[in-house]
Amino acid sequence: MLKTLFVLSLLILFASCSEEVQERPKDVNWTKADSYTLGKNIAVNEDLKIRLFLEMHKDWELTKTGTGLRYYAYEKGDGPSPKRNQTVQIEYVVSLLDGTECYRTEEDEYEELLVDRSDVETGVQEAIKLLKVGDRAKLIIPSHIGHGLLGDQNKIPPLTTLVVDLYIMGIK
Repeated sequence: MLKTLFVLSLLILFASCSEEVQERPKDVNWTKADSYTLGKNIAVNEDLKIRLFLEMHKDWELTKTGTGLRYYAYEKGDGPSPKRNQTVQIEYVVSLLDGTECYRTEEDEYEELLVDRSDVETGVQEAIKLLKVGDRAKLIIPSHIGHGLLGDQNKIPPLTTLVVDLYIMGIK
């Protein structure tokens, strides 16, 4: 009798643990128009967040480029503008709109990057070519020219606008 109860208990346990096979949805009719609409809605939402952020920073005299990059040099340098394939030396602080700091160069150090040839965000690359050696600038980089849909899979979340404080120290 005890053996039968044990076997029945095991059968009930296994039966209750089995997963129901769920039917997959049939083909989803997602179109290019749906993708366009989604992208446009994401961009409009992000632009609204940027404009709200800028309401708190009215003293920033930003220029907006066709890509959506916003920048201004709050300290003007007198050096040349970096060009494609030149190596620039920079210091930076990368933050989110809420002020969360994600990355920064170490104190008394700098990073080198090859203009238009590095794995640095497109928005930073664009800004570097618009600035001069010696400039200290604020950048607002929308996600589509930052880390995009995936973020950096570390400190920067997906679809995140970045605020970058950038100093172009020199051209090597």
